[in-house]
Amino acid sequence: MRPSHQESMMPVLHSTKNLEIIEPPTTRREGVGIFEYTDNYTVFHYGRMPDLIPGKGEAICRMAVFNFTMLEAAGVRTHFRRFIAPNRIEFDLARVPDPDARPLNPDAGNYLVPVQVLFRNELPQGSSVHRRLADGALTPAEVGLRGIPEVGKMLPHPLIEYATTREDVNRFIGEPEAQRLAGLNDEQFQTMRDTTVKVNEVLTEHARKLGLSHSDGKLEYLVSSDARIVLADSPGTPDESRLMFHGVHCGKQVLRNWYVDNGLEVPVSKLTADGVPRSQWPRPAPLPPEFLPVMSDLYRSLCETWTGERLWNAPDLHTATQAVARLIGQ
Repeated sequence: MRPSHQESMMPVLHSTKNLEIIEPPTTRREGVGIFEYTDNYTVFHYGRMPDLIPGKGEAICRMAVFNFTMLEAAGVRTHFRRFIAPNRIEFDLARVPDPDARPLNPDAGNYLVPVQVLFRNELPQGSSVHRRLADGALTPAEVGLRGIPEVGKMLPHPLIEYATTREDVNRFIGEPEAQRLAGLNDEQFQTMRDTTVKVNEVLTEHARKLGLSHSDGKLEYLVSSDARIVLADSPGTPDESRLMFHGVHCGKQVLRNWYVDNGLEVPVSKLTADGVPRSQWPRPAPLPPEFLPVMSDLYRSLCETWTGERLWNAPDLHTATQAVARLIGQ
């Protein structure tokens, strides 16, 4: 007997999504998977935090569906198959490579690239670039600047970076290591970079038309069974992109800031470096209860603004972000 929908859904590592495998993938054929978008949120590489934000999962899912459709119309190949209302999508499922099977190569066939590609258009509050510049891990020249940038600095050209995805705490890596870990030949690696530029252009232009700033984002890819680069995950949603409206964050940076400002950040990097098992990590404090309805309105308002669908009669984005600003004393 096949398990029920609820029983078959498995949490995805460090993700707010659950995964159901309909058809397992092979090296020669894509499988079929279903993502269920939950009302969870994640910060600090901790994994799922204690609170649920009502409506977040459906809002993120509908934005992802809209973006896949928009990007495919612009010529970007994606893993999206169909929308299953209200909060699930069906997609082409690739194999997750064995982290010990190094190096990968393009002939491995149908696998999720174990590298994420990040793009940055500006450097708002919360951008890791500010911390890395302060720590000396990055130089202004590497960001295309002559000096230390101010918060909110627009970059002269989008910055493309790479990071690992299958580690407890993802780390930034250079192009040579990214290409080696990804197992891509020169043409495939260039295609992945070019696709990232295209995706950024499409999403940023859509945001601009709506009065939003698309500050930065991250993308994931798979190598298909015919060795093509395919966009995966949930591009352009507030779980993967930093969207702002008149200087107010429209996503989990609001929640991350509350934890940091109140000294409640979970020190995941230190815990990992000290070898503390995840089962022994401290449990994060819950959010103040007044945050949940405000963040719920924010996600729903952002979704309605982004997709043009009126589903919840949420406040307009100006009203929703002003409520956020009052909540955090901005």
